[in-house]
Amino acid sequence: MGGLYDELRLALHAIWTRRWLALAVAWGVCVLGWLVVSQIPSRYDSRARVFVQMNAVLPDPVGGNPNASQQQSVDQVRQTLISATNLEKVVRGTDLAKTVATDRDVAARAAGLMNSIKLVAQQDNLFEITTSSTSPKLAQQITAKLIDIFAEENLADDRRSTSQSLTFLDKQLADRQKQLADAEAKRADFQNRYLGSLPGTGTVADRIGAARAQMAQVDGDLAAASSGLSALQGQMAGTPRSTAGTGGGAGPARARLAAIQGQLADARARGYTEQHPDVVALRSQLAAATAAARGEPLVGGTDGATNPLFLSLQSMAADKQAQVAALRIRKSQIQGDLDQLNAKLADDPEVAAEQGQIDRSYQVLKSQYDQLLTQREQVALRGEAQSATDAVKFNILEPPTLPSAPAAPNRLLLLSGVLIAGLAAGIGSAFALGQLRQTFPTAARLERASGLPVIGSIGEVVTRVQSDLRGRQFKLFLGGTAALACAYVLLLGVELLQRGMAA
Repeated sequence: MGGLYDELRLALHAIWTRRWLALAVAWGVCVLGWLVVSQIPSRYDSRARVFVQMNAVLPDPVGGNPNASQQQSVDQVRQTLISATNLEKVVRGTDLAKTVATDRDVAARAAGLMNSIKLVAQQDNLFEITTSSTSPKLAQQITAKLIDIFAEENLADDRRSTSQSLTFLDKQLADRQKQLADAEAKRADFQNRYLGSLPGTGTVADRIGAARAQMAQVDGDLAAASSGLSALQGQMAGTPRSTAGTGGGAGPARARLAAIQGQLADARARGYTEQHPDVVALRSQLAAATAAARGEPLVGGTDGATNPLFLSLQSMAADKQAQVAALRIRKSQIQGDLDQLNAKLADDPEVAAEQGQIDRSYQVLKSQYDQLLTQREQVALRGEAQSATDAVKFNILEPPTLPSAPAAPNRLLLLSGVLIAGLAAGIGSAFALGQLRQTFPTAARLERASGLPVIGSIGEVVTRVQSDLRGRQFKLFLGGTAALACAYVLLLGVELLQRGMAA
């Protein structure tokens, strides 16, 4: 620690002995640095916050994306606010007009403003406008003029755009309507000449497809009806036509048995399985009724009577037979239509291809016409809404500010930095010179350098004249240092004064 302290004392002694060099270097660096800082032009920023909301009187266009429509509105605000035309109006409407003489000068100034104006969308409808200029008043004027131009011209631009859109859509609709009428006439003529006698509607391929779908449906229905008829015929084969000893004298138990048998046959004809709850209940009732009918004596005559279960099955079988016959007739008709269509397609395949092309062209034109008509109605409604209400809601949340201090450069910080750099440069130069011109301020240092023992040292003897001279020099040094500090304070005062005058 003692060695470090000695080295620090030696360094301070080397700097102090060369203090005039340090002061001269500090002055030189500070003067040069302050001169550079003074040449940097000031930049003042004027800010304003505006709220721009597109009037949502009408819904978004059919098939449109609300987010995409909102983003288009944001882009429209940006393009309108800082367009070249608006910037030229700003140049002519502010103090910048005093610096231009020709249209070329105006265009050059407008191009320069393009880089000094920033528009930031803080939210969907909230914008911050920042204008940079060398004068605070000019920055405020530019920002205010931009806002005024946007507010004045936005409605006129929107309505002019709506009128142009309607004119374009009307022309397109007229062209599509004429093309659609020609396509309809061509389609009707083709139908009358080639396809008038064929069954169905649409192209030959569409008619064949529809006929095949109908054939598949009829085949399914016919299979179900045939299966039901076969089941009924099987039940009829196992059911007696008449019951013995029931001619006019059957008891209530036998009558109940016949009724339950009829219900069970009807349920099976409906397609119920043996596990169906109704079938299970009827079978349970049938077992109880059969046991009761066996012990019931016959009443009256002994002639046999027609079995009601057989009659019910016979009636249902007749209905199934009629249904099967109708389905077979329908299948025959559809097969005939298919044969006719296939024969037409095989004999003249170009007709089917031509019809497909005609129908596709017609559908494309019809879709385009409907889409244009829908868009035209939307644009017309928007135009009416713009005539009745403002298309854009524009509010100034924060008016353009008048900056009281430059945004850049920060001269107070730069001036302080130059002073610190000058002092550091002065001290560093004095220390470096002390290292280059080696001296031996102490006996110990001389011993280390020479390797020989030092017997003794003689202190410096200063006369009165020398002491007075050194005192005057010390005062001069303090004066030079104080002058540097005063120059720094003076520059800070000038900077603050200039800020106040600019504001």
